[in-house]
This record gives sequence, structure tokens and C-alpha cells, in this order.
Amino acid sequence: MLDDFMIRALLAGLAIAVVAGPLGSVLVWRRMAYFGDALSHSALLGVAMGFAIGVNPQSTIILVCVGVAVALSLLERQRSIAVDTLLGIMAHSALAFGLVVMSFVQGPRFDLIAFLFGDILSVSWADVGWIVAGVTAVVLLLIPLWPRLLAITVHEDLARIEGVRVQWVRFGYMLLIAIVIAAAMRVVGVLLITALLIIPAAAARRRARTPEDMAAGASLVGMLAVLGGLGGSYWFDTPAGPSVVACASLLFFLSFLLPRRA
Repeated sequence: MLDDFMIRALLAGLAIAVVAGPLGSVLVWRRMAYFGDALSHSALLGVAMGFAIGVNPQSTIILVCVGVAVALSLLERQRSIAVDTLLGIMAHSALAFGLVVMSFVQGPRFDLIAFLFGDILSVSWADVGWIVAGVTAVVLLLIPLWPRLLAITVHEDLARIEGVRVQWVRFGYMLLIAIVIAAAMRVVGVLLITALLIIPAAAARRRARTPEDMAAGASLVGMLAVLGGLGGSYWFDTPAGPSVVACASLLFFLSFLLPRRA
């Protein structure tokens, strides 16, 4: 019989894995891994701001992530600095400012390591409820957005000609990523969130015939990584969040042993 804390951890991790699959697939298709890093690093600034002003960090995480996403979408229009350079600047600047803001937080200090690397075994039923609610909202918003995301991924200019509002679709996708990051921080932490988005999607790519195949496969790989990582953490007493990502990495390398689907 599983302990109660393991059941909570499994529910939280599996819920995140389900929605990280399709969102991470879009990141892989659009070669936006650095974008995921920029948003995940900015989440730490959101945590620090939440504690500094005395509000729920989950709400400030979403606000900061959306603000960074909007800033990036505006800055990428200029041509003097490459987009990957901008993403690197934004990611590390947000992380640095988050650490600086933390130094001004009064009262008991929160566990920085838990926010950096996750502490899935400590999630409460309230946390599970928040994560499930956030994941449900993301899925409901993603369903109508999915065809438009595929259109701008295949050919952005053609999608614009056909009437797709590219900027709004981008913004909607960024908002969904921000919500997932806010929910996933307790699972794998700031520094490992992008790995949970990218690695399962990359592992599923070799066996996928359609975009939906890849999205579903990425969700499945993510769920297997959660199960394997938590199992390894339970039996070998290793840190849970990094164990989940390590298991996802093993699944990625094992995917090369399987033949590509034609």
C-alpha cells in the first residue's frame, strides 16, 4: 500500500505530465527550448515577489511569466540582437533579480532548494487540487487553440494570410506555458521544468506519425518518467524532482533503440 504522500506526488506529477506533452511538443517543433528556459527562470522572480508582497506565489508566477513572454514577443521584432541572445539575457536576468528580491524578504526564509529543484513529495492535497485545476484549465484552452498552433508552426506567413491571428495565438500559448510552469514548480522546480517539457516530446518524436501522435506520446513518456522517477526516489532515497527528469532522459536515450516509424 502506497503512503499518502506518494499518492499525492503521483497525482500531481501525472497531471503535469499529461499537459506538458502537447505543450512541450510545440516547443520542440518551433525550436523554442530557450523560451521555456526564460519563462521557467522568471518563475523564481514570481515566487520572490509573491513572498515579498505577501500574496499567493502562484498568482505572481503567472503574472511575471506572462510579462516576460509579452516582453520577449515585443523585443523579438527588433533585428539588432538575435532571438536566442535575448532569451539568454531574459532568462538569467530574471533568475538574478529573483535571487536579489529574495534577499529582501522579511521573516522566515522559504526553502530555495525546493523551488529550484522541486519537492514533489511535500505537496499537499490543496496543492494537488491547484495543479489539477490548472491542468484542466490548460487542456480546455488548448483544445480550440491546437489547430491554430499547428498552422503557425507549419507556416506562419501562410497562417496569417488564412486569417489566423498569429500574435494572439502566440500569447495564448505563452499563457498556457506560464500556467503549467506555475503548477509544475512544486513537482520538478524552476531549473528542471523545461526538461519535463522538452525531453518527453523529443523522445516521442521518433515514433510519431502525426502531431497528435507526438503530443500523446510525449504525455505517455512524461507519465512513465514520473512513475519511474518517483519509484526510484522511493526505493533508492534520491531527490524526487531530479529523479523524474533523469528517468525521462533514460527514456529519451532508449527511444533510439526503437526503429523510426515510416
